[in-house]
Amino acid sequence: MTAAVREAPKTAGPPPGRSRGSFRIGTTALVYAALVAILVVGAVLVAADGKNLFSTGNIVDMLTRSSLLGFIAIGQTLVILCRSLDLSVGYVMASCSLIAAMVMNGSEANVPLGIGAALGAAAVVGLVNGLVITKLKVNAFIATLGTGLILKGWLDTEFAGPAGKVTASFQQFGYTRVSVVPLSTVVMLVLAVAGVLYLRKTRGGHHIYAVGGDTDVARLSGIRTDRTIVTAHILCAVAAGVAGLLIAARFGTGSALVYDYGLDLESIAAVVLGGTYLMGGRGGIAGTVAGVMILAVLDTVFNILEVNPFYKDVLRGAIIVVAVAIYARRQLSARPSRVRFAGGAS
Repeated sequence: MTAAVREAPKTAGPPPGRSRGSFRIGTTALVYAALVAILVVGAVLVAADGKNLFSTGNIVDMLTRSSLLGFIAIGQTLVILCRSLDLSVGYVMASCSLIAAMVMNGSEANVPLGIGAALGAAAVVGLVNGLVITKLKVNAFIATLGTGLILKGWLDTEFAGPAGKVTASFQQFGYTRVSVVPLSTVVMLVLAVAGVLYLRKTRGGHHIYAVGGDTDVARLSGIRTDRTIVTAHILCAVAAGVAGLLIAARFGTGSALVYDYGLDLESIAAVVLGGTYLMGGRGGIAGTVAGVMILAVLDTVFNILEVNPFYKDVLRGAIIVVAVAIYARRQLSARPSRVRFAGGAS
């Protein structure tokens, strides 16, 4: 009797389920293609209204919008890649703006201390989030929501209005421009490049993808999954802390009410729009930056055209849903059909 199961012969052709000569554009490239398309369509619509989308003021507006959301979305990408998320980022941002402004208190000598205190406090919040998720086994949604509500209680109780004062030199972080590019956008892009290099070139970045792909397999492979998740949450909180520093620089003081901007959910939307899967393990920061820019362009176009806020939210929501549906369909169609048995029994 011959063997009932024989190994399928290896060939140099295309993988099963994909026709020879077929071409698939990558998800990140697809997101940037969508960004270009939205820019073109937006420019045409704005031009039809007798205005110029690419005027200096509008370009500065788009880039300014992108920097604040970009900081938070970059951090959110790291935790989503780990199959987690963080709903406390808006409250961390507000808290760090207050901590930085109060520690600086208008003194140039206190600027480094204020920055360090704000980012240190953010790191502590991220550490708490990570430990609650990994050690107490609390769902990330509940854990980070609970942390955020604790911070909200502190903010609402202790701060009825703005507090503290940042120095004039530190305010340059929020208002300085390099030609038409705000300094905050430059810093955001530098942080994005650092994040991309971290994910692609370091062991910690590879561990993030492994944990997001399959936690059990990663653990059996010797990866300290808890440490990876905690690290991702610390980095996410620190990125939100940088957004808090930007708020303090723009306002000249700390503000508790900025947690009401809705950047927690909007950052998740930007990450998903950028091609990162909510189930973790696939995606990256490069796509997130494009997702952030898409939302910024849409907001600028809608404001120029004076679109009703209700319809603006409907259109943004529809675009996000369609984008995620396209990504999901591409993921399903990209799965090769595996040949389990070759030949037959005789």
